[in-house]
Formats: sequence, C-alpha cells, structure tokens
Amino acid sequence: MDPAQEKKPTYALSRWLFLRMMGIVYLLAFASFWPQIPGLIGRNGILPTEAFLQGLKVTAGALSYWLCPTLAWFNASDQFLQLLAAAGVCLALLVVLGVLTAPSLALLYVLYLSLVVVGRTFMQFQWDALLLEAGFLSIFFPPWVILEPHWGRAKPGSQPPPSAIIRWLFWWLLFRVMFMSGAVKLLSGDPVWRDLTALSYHWYTQPLPTPLAWYVELLPMAFQKFCAACTFVIELIAPWFIFAPGRFRLGAAALTIFLQLLIAATGNYCFFNLLTVVLCLLLLDDRLVRRVLPGALARRIQEAVDPGRRPRLLHAAATTLAAVVIFASGTILAESFLGLNRVPAIVDAAAGVIAPFNIVNGYGLFAIMTTSRHEIVVEGSNDAESWSEYEFKYKPGDTRRVPPWVAPHQPRLDWQMWFAALSDFRQNPWFVNFMIRLLQGAPDVLALLEKNPFPDKPPRYVRAMMYDYHFTDPSTRSKTGRWWRRELLGPYFPAISIENSPAAPAKRQ
Repeated sequence: MDPAQEKKPTYALSRWLFLRMMGIVYLLAFASFWPQIPGLIGRNGILPTEAFLQGLKVTAGALSYWLCPTLAWFNASDQFLQLLAAAGVCLALLVVLGVLTAPSLALLYVLYLSLVVVGRTFMQFQWDALLLEAGFLSIFFPPWVILEPHWGRAKPGSQPPPSAIIRWLFWWLLFRVMFMSGAVKLLSGDPVWRDLTALSYHWYTQPLPTPLAWYVELLPMAFQKFCAACTFVIELIAPWFIFAPGRFRLGAAALTIFLQLLIAATGNYCFFNLLTVVLCLLLLDDRLVRRVLPGALARRIQEAVDPGRRPRLLHAAATTLAAVVIFASGTILAESFLGLNRVPAIVDAAAGVIAPFNIVNGYGLFAIMTTSRHEIVVEGSNDAESWSEYEFKYKPGDTRRVPPWVAPHQPRLDWQMWFAALSDFRQNPWFVNFMIRLLQGAPDVLALLEKNPFPDKPPRYVRAMMYDYHFTDPSTRSKTGRWWRRELLGPYFPAISIENSPAAPAKRQ
C-alpha cells in the first residue's frame, strides 16, 4: 500500500460499528411499537388501519398507494401488522450479527416505513423520520455480502471501502438535525429562548421527564441560562465542524454526544438520543475506533477492505442519491429560512414527490418552549356524579408517582396525550376515538393503560379534565411524598355516553 494512502483516514471500522448500532436502534424501535399495535392502530384500536386505508382508497384512488406506501395494503389485520414488527426485530438482529446486512437494512426500511405511514398520529415523531432517513442511507453503506468480516470468512481485499459520498450524506444528515434544532429556536422568535430562560420551564414541561429533571429544575436561574447558552453553542456552532478535518470533527462529535447524554438523563426521548449518537460514530476514523475494538476483530475488518475497489454501480447509485438528498433537503432548508412563499412552487412540488417515503425530512425540536404543563386526566363514571380516574403507564397522573425511566421504549399514547393538551380536543380526532373505546371497554386500548377503574364493566360515561401540573419543591415532597402538584383548570372533553357519543369506530366484534 502506498504510504500516502496509509495516512489518509479510513472508515472501515467506523462503518462496521455504525451498522451494528443501527441494527440495535431498529431492534429497539420495532420491539417498542410491536405490543402497542393492537391498541393504537389495530382493528379495535384508536385509529384502525383497515378503515384508514379503505377511506384513503375511496378519496385518492390509485394515487393512495403512492401517498401511503405500506405493506398493509396487502393485509391490514392486527396479526399482519404485528408480523411486520416481529420481522423487523428478526432482521435487526441479523444486522447486529452481521448476516445479510445490506438486504436486511433494505427490508427494515420498508417494514418501518410501512408501520410509520399507517401509524399516522402515533408514528409522526421526528425520530421516526430520522430513523427512516438514516435507515435508507444505510442500505447503500455496507458491502453486499452474506457474512461480514468479523465472521472470519471474508478474503483479504474482497470488499470495497465505505462510500465517501454516503458517509458525507450521513454527515449532512447529522448537521441538519443538530443545526436546525438550534435554528428553529431563533427563527420562532420565542422570547424565552432569546432571553435564555427556556430551560427553567423545560424540565417539568417536557413530555416525559425523568426523576433527575426534578432535581435539575431546582438549580438557580444563572445555571439554567448557562445551559441554554451552551445548547445554542452546541446546536448552532458545533455542527459546522462536522465537515472540518481531524480534531475539529472529533470535537463536534464529543459536544453532540455530550448534549444527547444530558437530554437522555433528564427526559425520555425514545431512541432519538441513541440514534443521534450512532450518527456521530461516522465522524470517527478507524484510528479512534480501533482503540475500542479487539485487535483481532479490527484486523479482520480492515484486511477485508481493498481501498482501490470502487464499484461503478455503487458509485452511480450514491451520486444519484446525493443529488436527490441535496435538492430535497435544500428545498426544506430554503422554506425554513426564506418562507414557503419564496420557494418556487415547482421546486416545492418536485421535492414533495418523495415526501411520502421519508427519505429526506425537516428537523428541529422545541422551537417554542411550553411554559406551563397542562395534563389531561381521563375519568369514567356510572352515574355522571362520582368519577374515577384512569391511570396511564408513564405520563404524570398520580402526583405521588415518581417520574419514570422508560427510554428507549416510547409509550406512544402517553406521548400523544402531551400534544393533545396543547390544543382543543376537536383538533385531535384520535382522542375522541380513544374516549369511545373506553366506553366500549376495548381490551386492546385498555392494555395501553396502567389502571382501569372499571375492570368488570365499561363505565356509562367518560370525560376528561384539564389540570396544571408542576414539580413540587423539596419541602412539599419531603412532607407529602408528592413529586407533582396540580390545580384543576376545567373540562377538556365533555362527558359522553355511548348513546350521545360522536361518530365512532365500529364496536368490537
């Protein structure tokens, strides 16, 4: 090998580690959603898939297959949807093991996309989009072989090196995720971000805080402002060093990972923090990764790669993909910074053609910081006078319950209840369906809850009340054991019964 080539950074080990971790992220995502499928999108769930697809086909005709690309068109039964998740778990394990990595990644993308598009409200989170975008890029990254080099079967020099174009697209994805998270905070004009007081509200208003958030909220305002300023530095400045050489890129990775660990310690954000950290692995070259891998394993992986091999077909595919990603992501960024009206309609329409496939997405979390925490408490009654509360598994309800550690699992109903509290129930049709399922006593929906106060027979009436929640202070918690204090604000959803309920999904057969 030429001495000059030896000095160039290589990424064979980074690719190997990245792909194993992508398999783990996919495994967590499918395993988390699998048991929730019947209650959320099953036949007797909150948003039945079969009814949705039938309605879409009536309104959109043949175009519905493009607008909603999902394998559920073949079969929308609960069993089939759960089979998709089970297959995702198995394929993710193959990726972790390094068996049929490339075709497994292709199938994983198809399976997760299939669940995301029919999951609708419950699967429209930025980390779902991020996993699909990263997962699609991953298809073009590994060598198309049966067994990866760590099995000891690869011949020396039998595999091409990681595509520099695909690696750059991963860097570009990480840049957009981080930079836009900072940019949207400024573009929104939210005053609490501008005066750096946003984090003094964040710890208790975020969807699912951890116990550590209770303690961090007690820290002085000077610390909260310092943390907010650091957030802007990491999100707005550090991402530019992703494209810089050597130690600068390593610094960007270190700062990004540090921020993700802090977020994960104080809030339950599913697999989002882990996936962002996994993307950071591609900022590390083999000289760094070699330090954490066993020597024999690192040698087998590197010896299998021939730096001179450049498959033309793979290069052409990567080049084409780069053109699509740059065009679509450039359009999204232009709309964010210039406004939708300043982007030519034909450009926006062209970028929108691939939108249903989540190949390129927009990002940016917490553009507007919520400064109060409103919680919906769902109640049932048999006489419309004495009401009993339903208890969710993870979201705040019982003021004495410790904020949970739940990530990387995402309880999708609990999360969606947080969003529902930000607006009127009329803007959340799924919530109406949820209340009707409680009146029907739908077992699959009740399985999503921690406590059903009507185990023998569904209540005659259900309603929802709105409360203002806030962390307690140390004195109150010491005396009462309460982590939360709450104040009734008023009704969120009026009392209804089966007789006077709005149009509802079909009753359980």
